[in-house]
Amino acid sequence: MIIFVPLFFYSMSNKLFFLISIALIGFSCKQNAQTNTPSKTVEKVVVPEFNPDSAYVYTATQVAFGSRVPNTPAHKACGNYLAGELRRLGAGVIEQEATLQTYDNQSIQAKNIIASFNRENKNRVLLCAHWDSRPYADNDANPENHRKPIDGANDGAGACGVLLEIARQIGEHSPNIGIDIILFDAEDWGEPQFDRRGRDGWCLGSEYWAQHPHVLNYTANYGILLDMVSAPNAQFYKEYFSMQYAPNVVKKVWEAAQVCGFSNYFINRQSGGIEDDHLQIFKHRKIPCIDIIQYDPNTSSGFGDYWHTLNDNMDRVSKETMKAVGQTVLYVIYNQ
Repeated sequence: MIIFVPLFFYSMSNKLFFLISIALIGFSCKQNAQTNTPSKTVEKVVVPEFNPDSAYVYTATQVAFGSRVPNTPAHKACGNYLAGELRRLGAGVIEQEATLQTYDNQSIQAKNIIASFNRENKNRVLLCAHWDSRPYADNDANPENHRKPIDGANDGAGACGVLLEIARQIGEHSPNIGIDIILFDAEDWGEPQFDRRGRDGWCLGSEYWAQHPHVLNYTANYGILLDMVSAPNAQFYKEYFSMQYAPNVVKKVWEAAQVCGFSNYFINRQSGGIEDDHLQIFKHRKIPCIDIIQYDPNTSSGFGDYWHTLNDNMDRVSKETMKAVGQTVLYVIYNQ
């Protein structure tokens, strides 16, 4: 029997959200239960332990620069920090700079930061997030704040903090695959609610990279995008486009979360589709990429009530949530 649910839209600016029809270090996630059936010995994979304190510091450091809005000194300083830190952690880093046009025809100086580990290995996995912060608090309850930039502690910095800690672990304990970590710029400079022009303007950095990859004909086995993955008690549903374009990757990640004991964060239900960086990766590079992104069915936006407000500050960053996401991703990439 097929049950159809009516299509309806959430007004959420950039992330058009709609519902559609129905040990290297002494930690490793628990292994699947063994049966009594004789089998050949399989070498146990030991997964590094994700350090949430480290991820938290990486996040706080980004926020301390100020709002990471392109064309500002804070943005430039934070970009230099991120690129320098990834180099220090042992990655080969490319800073891909470009002049991009916003929804209102402003020119912004954007920079995608691309960090590669085991560059000679053709068996690659792409991990990514956006590092810029929104120039408008257009969801803030106070209209006077709508044109003010946000800290973007959860929406941007937290995901980058998780990836920096993952990079630290990779630098110390190399997996048997190549890893590319891309921090996309200019994801969050889209059409605000107070200035509708019919041009979205979201995901500019990932669109540029996907059309001009840092390596000719770049590809990867799959990609994992992190977005808003640090809020207290956040939950992650199976995003619609991820299920359409990369269902096997979704299955891999959600099963890893269950093995690691984080099924209370990774919910075994599908949510709506979200316009995010992973769509650019699939559209232009044909890499199956999923979006691990917070979903809250109790809000009108589908995200936390602090989303695109001045309240997206360090109070919205949870070490426990970052641990759940970071450890799950580490489990996936070390079990290839």
